[in-house]
Amino acid sequence: MIDTIATRLVRQAETRPSAPAYYVRDEGIWKSTSWAGYADQVRRAAKALIALGFEPGQCTSILGQNRPEWCIFHLATMSAGGAAAGIYTTNSPEEVAYIVQHSESPFVLVEDEAQWKKVKAKRGELSKLKWVVLMKGAAAIDDEMVLSWDAFLAKGDSVDDAKFLKRLHSLEPGGLASLIYTSGTTGPPKAVMLTHANLAWTASCAIDMTNLTASDWTLSYLPLSHIAEQMFTIHGPVSAGVRVYFSEGIARLRENLKEVQPTLFFGVPRVWEKFYAAVHGKVSSAQGPKAKLVNWALGVGRRATQQRAFGGRPNDPEYKIAKALIFDKIKPELGMANARVCVSGAAPIAKEVLEFFSGLDLPVMEVYGQSEDCGPTSFNFPDDFRFGSVGRPVPGVDVKIASDGEIVVKGPNVFPGYYKDPAATAEVLVDGWLHSGDLGELRDGFLYITGRKKDILITAGGKNIAPKNLEGDIKQHPLVGEAVVIGDRRPYLTALVSLDPEAVAAYAAEKGIDANKASSDAVIRASIQATIDAMNAKVARVESVKKFTILEKPLSIDSGELTPTMKVKRKVVNEKFAKLVDEMYATGEAE
Repeated sequence: MIDTIATRLVRQAETRPSAPAYYVRDEGIWKSTSWAGYADQVRRAAKALIALGFEPGQCTSILGQNRPEWCIFHLATMSAGGAAAGIYTTNSPEEVAYIVQHSESPFVLVEDEAQWKKVKAKRGELSKLKWVVLMKGAAAIDDEMVLSWDAFLAKGDSVDDAKFLKRLHSLEPGGLASLIYTSGTTGPPKAVMLTHANLAWTASCAIDMTNLTASDWTLSYLPLSHIAEQMFTIHGPVSAGVRVYFSEGIARLRENLKEVQPTLFFGVPRVWEKFYAAVHGKVSSAQGPKAKLVNWALGVGRRATQQRAFGGRPNDPEYKIAKALIFDKIKPELGMANARVCVSGAAPIAKEVLEFFSGLDLPVMEVYGQSEDCGPTSFNFPDDFRFGSVGRPVPGVDVKIASDGEIVVKGPNVFPGYYKDPAATAEVLVDGWLHSGDLGELRDGFLYITGRKKDILITAGGKNIAPKNLEGDIKQHPLVGEAVVIGDRRPYLTALVSLDPEAVAAYAAEKGIDANKASSDAVIRASIQATIDAMNAKVARVESVKKFTILEKPLSIDSGELTPTMKVKRKVVNEKFAKLVDEMYATGEAE
């Protein structure tokens, strides 16, 4: 039996059968399921797939929020010799149908009636679809194609365990284990093929990098369609025996974090930025002796973080005092009382945000990679990191910078190609090297991201400008949620700025103004202008942002301007707000 994520689950059930594998909050109580129970659920689901005609090499699709059924169905598909494709719950019926049809899925798991309706609206176009399975607790649907979760599992009772084991033992390292559909910032999403060997190797690598053990636990809340969340919820935990708590959704994230207090936490930059805005506001408002105490503690925290960066362990008297008086009080409020490993990934994060958390004795390690290499290319190790970099290449992975500045990667985590798309595969895989599309530099063994090839703005004057750092600087303003720098084929740079609703609400309540009119508030505009002026003073004139417009509404996933992992869809933003952009260039350059 080869080493796969599916077989590792079996081993966990044998090694620690009664230990908790995952938790779900039910009627105010976190209720656990053991590793033996988890493995049994996967076995029953795999047998149900087999009973209903699922063949090795086929795919399934999953459409729902983070739930045990999501993981069970994914692992069952893998165990039965197939590959699951996750679908974002924010996807439209057309986008759902594209993935189900492209993957030729005969089975789709959906969370509830709302997600079923997306499938139902396009069922006439889904020639391979045979069964739709509902997650546990979903309202019954009267349709011959639809099975409840319990009815689905019951289908497997007629299948002998030997058939399940035969499928499990027939898995091959190079066999397709998962399909990750890209967010589709431009055009239809591509399907990243990941093999059993890709996933198993990367999960083992993650364990080594973060020293994960069965004594760790995490909170699952980001979309499981994304490879990073799959690593932190499925592949890593199954490999190391880590306990997983399934959150009640992003709206309940802060409450769930305070209850769970995980040892391991992964967040996209927007999550860390929201934490930063909340804590920074409280810290900044401290006055008198309290302000002096807080500032002293932040200094102690930063020194402690620097010690860790070079392999040291802070243990001096000042650190112990700051820990008792400040750190141990703030961390539980964030849900980070037990946090041993905090990670940021999926998009760039400002160095200032990382440095702020380091002052709270909460180092956040940045990871860099893409779906095409299972998530990690490089990582800032807890005892060997540099803020501003994305860390050292992970052990066993080769990273180099091409002649045009592009980051290229080779290693056991690199995918074999895009599903049904040899042309796209040939573009990014050259002699085994994955061409990332990102621009970067290697300095003293650490990788630094300088921009993205496709995001490079070429001004009318022919200057190449990477907008990432400029946008990060603008987002340092406490009221700014997103910033998009414009300037391709334009005489100078401008920016579209959206405000953070929570920060604006707090500010409006404090100042006694109407939060709905914040985008036109002169004081807010002047404050953002000051932030941009300070940024402009640090960059070359050609890189300075001459004008900006505050959008009336925040950029969002629902309105199509952000991907499900909260990355800006530049093309969508440029097209949607073209009139506002043109107005910033209509009267010439502002000095």
